[in-house]
Amino acid sequence: MGYYLKDPQSRLDYHMDWAAEYLGQESLSTSSWNIDPHESGGLEVVDSGHDPARAFVIVSGGIAGHVYTLTNRVTLNSGIADERTITIRVEAR
Repeated sequence: MGYYLKDPQSRLDYHMDWAAEYLGQESLSTSSWNIDPHESGGLEVVDSGHDPARAFVIVSGGIAGHVYTLTNRVTLNSGIADERTITIRVEAR
């Protein structure tokens, strides 16, 4: 989906807009986020949520020089499940 840079000291929010080309008459029922790899001092989810069309997450931390994948898995009101992933590289800026 996308590639982003993040400072280890920053706390940033990211959004997945599922309505842009996907939902039609559907809406998001659930949303969860997963970070890989899980490691001590690594990137972590601070908060997350969703509205009918978009999911959001706030992340903090991360180790400079490390690359993380942040995956949003959603279930639609019809029961269909899907996921999208972004890549975050942590760099001291």
